[in-house]
Amino acid sequence: MPGSELTLFTIGHSNLPIERIIELLKTQDIEILMDVRSSPYSKYNPQFNQDQFQWSIEKAGLHYKFAGDYLGGRPKDPECYKDRQIPEVNADYLHLVDYPTVMTKAFFQTGINDLIGFASKWRVAILCSEEDPAKCHRHHLIGRYLVDRGFSVLHIRSDGNLIKDELLPTLSDEPSPKQLSLFEE
Repeated sequence: MPGSELTLFTIGHSNLPIERIIELLKTQDIEILMDVRSSPYSKYNPQFNQDQFQWSIEKAGLHYKFAGDYLGGRPKDPECYKDRQIPEVNADYLHLVDYPTVMTKAFFQTGINDLIGFASKWRVAILCSEEDPAKCHRHHLIGRYLVDRGFSVLHIRSDGNLIKDELLPTLSDEPSPKQLSLFEE
């Protein structure tokens, strides 16, 4: 398994202008943007709807990949939720998803292996809608999984600063990555 020589980036679009997202990605020499939104649409910021967004990203010279079906924060499997039921649309998914369970699912493993494969050849960033990674599954699910396996995960903030994933807080009821490793052996 590759170690810390591999670095992955994350970014959240929030309500930033698309030009700012592209600028932030180019500042980090990102080559592939992997969209990990379960629903790649925004009624408040239509420039981030999948078709328009993909067109803008590719026009800027970057590659766009959609991985929301594998790495999204709203899994379609009821077993991936703490109460084993898919929540209502406007629910607080961040606190309802059972992240350790998601990490064991075949769909997640497929997505994470694809992500690692791309990151072994190109500079990759994953994208979600939440600007603050501490409030997003890209930290609580993807970042924690990768950091526990020796990868470096850096979150690109809207001001251009980078934050290491391991410096972000965890949800109070999440097991630590070390506790997760005990279950896998």
